[in-house]
Amino acid sequence: MNRILLFVPLAIFAVTLVYFGMGLRQDPSAIPSQMIDRPLPAFDLAGIADGDPGLSNTDLLGQVSLLNVFGSWCPPCAIEHPMLMQISRSGRVPIYGVDWRDEPGAGAAWLTRHGNPYSRVGDDAQGRLAIDLGITGAPETFLVDADGRVRHHHVGIITEDVWRNTLLPMIEELERS
Repeated sequence: MNRILLFVPLAIFAVTLVYFGMGLRQDPSAIPSQMIDRPLPAFDLAGIADGDPGLSNTDLLGQVSLLNVFGSWCPPCAIEHPMLMQISRSGRVPIYGVDWRDEPGAGAAWLTRHGNPYSRVGDDAQGRLAIDLGITGAPETFLVDADGRVRHHHVGIITEDVWRNTLLPMIEELERS
């Protein structure tokens, strides 16, 4: 009887170890998105500075584009920023920005200091659009087709590898179809 009582906790511990071990093998940037193959939600955000045009879902219609969620408070966004500047300079695809949960003026000041890769930037200070998009953190980027449908959701930093091996081939495929 004592052997059985000893075996039960060991079995539970072993099953728990296997469960957590499987979780550690998962890529956190591969979180499935609720938005894939769905149209962007309707939104109309104000600009991030007085006089700046805002951003709406209709701005992304008619061409393949990227929608990047960032914040001036976000260290990974600062790491990703040079890559976004490179993509923007290439003219390959327009990038639209959503300044998420920033203090008034902070996003505009940050872009003035570091450069602005975005065609337009909207202010999502309250995080309502982020909720509709299913954002879990920043940066996150959506690849949107010409009809305004989300085709890919990238969680985390866009690196050179992500750009060349994931996003660019998808953009080229979308432009061919």
